[in-house]
Amino acid sequence: MPLRETEWESVTTWLERYLLNAVDPYTRLAPYFDEEFIAALPLSNICSHNARVLVSASRRDIQRQVKLIEVVTTIEEIRVRPEIGEATEFLHRLREDARIHATQDPFGTRVLKGGTEAFIDREDLRETLRRFVVDPEKSVLLVDGEPDSGRSYTYHFLCHVGQHRGFRPARVTLSRTSTPRQVLQRLAGFVTDPQAGAQPFPSSALNDPLLSLDDAVHWVVGLATSSDLHFWLVLDECDKLDPHSDVWDLIGQLALAIYEHAAVHGDRAPRLVLLGYGRAMPKLPNDVQSSLCWDTARIVEPDDLRRFFDQLFHESRPARLDDADPAEIDGFVEEAVTEVLHAAQDDDGESYMRRLCTATEKAIDVYRSF
Repeated sequence: MPLRETEWESVTTWLERYLLNAVDPYTRLAPYFDEEFIAALPLSNICSHNARVLVSASRRDIQRQVKLIEVVTTIEEIRVRPEIGEATEFLHRLREDARIHATQDPFGTRVLKGGTEAFIDREDLRETLRRFVVDPEKSVLLVDGEPDSGRSYTYHFLCHVGQHRGFRPARVTLSRTSTPRQVLQRLAGFVTDPQAGAQPFPSSALNDPLLSLDDAVHWVVGLATSSDLHFWLVLDECDKLDPHSDVWDLIGQLALAIYEHAAVHGDRAPRLVLLGYGRAMPKLPNDVQSSLCWDTARIVEPDDLRRFFDQLFHESRPARLDDADPAEIDGFVEEAVTEVLHAAQDDDGESYMRRLCTATEKAIDVYRSF
């Protein structure tokens, strides 16, 4: 399970306080990292800057992430503090990610977040996303579908795949009252190093509203393109926007700016993901039509749930069931489907998809306890 941003912030703080509080940061790092890796780090005499540089460089692939947290767990000052428990748990999660990366197809994963969150069915999305990731001509992924069909769950799956394919989703959840400025400020916050002191918009964005929006969009996309990290900009719940919202224009300009940056910078440019963006919604600019990928989410049906449990239960048997007859596992599958569908009918204020997934996750826990 990838570490959350707040968890990486904790790692950064530990490194600043307990590893990089030294006059010569390069010498301090030498016992822990290879010479080539250290030499490429633009370190300074500022501890907080150096910690962020080290974390950013280490987050580029799973092996580096594991190495960094291994180093954290060996620092004597941390080993004697309560933080060691949290650091050890981070290391366990990242090692599991590394194992999955080496042995499994990340697009086929059924249970995310270290085995705690179900991602049911969505076979079409898995294949669409597989093609989208490797196709340099595609820059915008649009996910349509009915409410309660799990469109927003796409974001969690993107985080999982991004950990294994080297990109980082940055999500802004839209609402009826969202404005272009709010959306751009949020995106800028994701793609800007908070220590860099960058302003949310270029100075020319103060007068002409049309010019300022175009400038700000290209500024944010330029920041993402120039980053050491590969960002995917995710706008969730597009169908919640007011039909007359100016954010529709912003979405079109984002799609066009990303398309233009990709034409010059290739894979360094970010990609755009629009969740809840139906085919009847405002058409994106003509220039980007050839770069679109579509997926349609649908509400999970009993057969989808049965296939999910059938594959998961047969492939991930608890130790007590290693030698069980396949018919016995089939019985557990049917029992899980029945119980989950029954539990999902209880309206507790959550969406149907959330109730279904919660019940599925509980069924998985019960099965693993055997």
